[in-house]
Amino acid sequence: MPKTYYFLLVVLLLISDKAELIAQNKEAESAIQVIMNSHKVMGMSVAVVKKNEIVYAQSFGLKNQEMQTPLTNSAIFRIASISKSFSATAIMQLVEKRLISLDDDMSKLVGFIIRNPKFPETPITLRMVLSHRSSINDSQGYFSLDAINPAKNANWAKCYNNYAPDSGYMYCNLNYNMVGTIIEKISGERFDTYIQQHILQPLQLYGGYCVDSLDKQKFAAIYEYNSDSVKFILSPNAYAPRSEEIANYTMGYSTPIFSPTGGMKISATDLAKYMIMHSRMGKANGKRIISRRSAKQMQTMLSEKEQYGLALSKSNKLINGITLTGHTGSAYGLNSAMFFEPNKKYGFVIIINGSEQKYIDGFNAIIKKTVNSLYENIILK
Repeated sequence: MPKTYYFLLVVLLLISDKAELIAQNKEAESAIQVIMNSHKVMGMSVAVVKKNEIVYAQSFGLKNQEMQTPLTNSAIFRIASISKSFSATAIMQLVEKRLISLDDDMSKLVGFIIRNPKFPETPITLRMVLSHRSSINDSQGYFSLDAINPAKNANWAKCYNNYAPDSGYMYCNLNYNMVGTIIEKISGERFDTYIQQHILQPLQLYGGYCVDSLDKQKFAAIYEYNSDSVKFILSPNAYAPRSEEIANYTMGYSTPIFSPTGGMKISATDLAKYMIMHSRMGKANGKRIISRRSAKQMQTMLSEKEQYGLALSKSNKLINGITLTGHTGSAYGLNSAMFFEPNKKYGFVIIINGSEQKYIDGFNAIIKKTVNSLYENIILK
């Protein structure tokens, strides 16, 4: 057959594929608009991964209510607790370099006693902290290590639960703010800088933990929804720069200023690229961020009931009957979700900068409905 025939055939196939993709995207967008119209939502960015590539990314609603600015894919959000996986990823890098071990005693790592006074002979390890099996709680706060430091807080003992370390699970933000300080102590780099240089930059992602190092024009404003007044109220503290505290920073202690537990600022699209790295067991953009073994460790559940590993959890309730791996986030009115299926190589990132707080099966109702819609309209087609 003539070469021109093959060329025309290829062109026709490409046109056909593109037309099919446009049709799928229109169906997905129409379904999302229906979901948003049936709920109180400020704005939402989504990204869909198929065959470990981003196949769809779109934003809906408003980036800023006061300015009536539409939300775009370049907007960055404070993604709340999905941030924990960045901290855990950094720890796995340091473990691979044999600078620390997941079984190291937290007292040695943090620099002061981390022991449940009810079980003083039982060491609390880094693995227990990463998996929320440390027996530590947030009752004394988590924005400063002073909460759990016996030299700083007379009520430090209240930070510990009545069960032995590694015998139970309790989700705890203080765990991960301590993890951030360990990253500094072991690496010698400030936490936000370490994440930039060892995770974000190799993956060519825009984001970070330090507000002052980012373009504030990109921030999507975050809003709390007040059901009594039926209004969205701005949450300015979501992007508080903490400039004065950073100016007086103490390496290995002041780290909670950056909130390793919830302070990452990033777009939905770039978060999806980061998710692909975990889906591909540690490698993306031609760079290996963590080893396959480390990636598997993060995705191995250490709490059977709660299905939580090392800053990654599993659930078969986001899409009923299908087990996905990832994490959610919720803070200041924002809700976020990053979940993937590593074997079938698909996943979803949803970030909402303000909505009514209704839940289905433990997930924000809008996120659950949107993920299911994207699964039906994009992944299954």
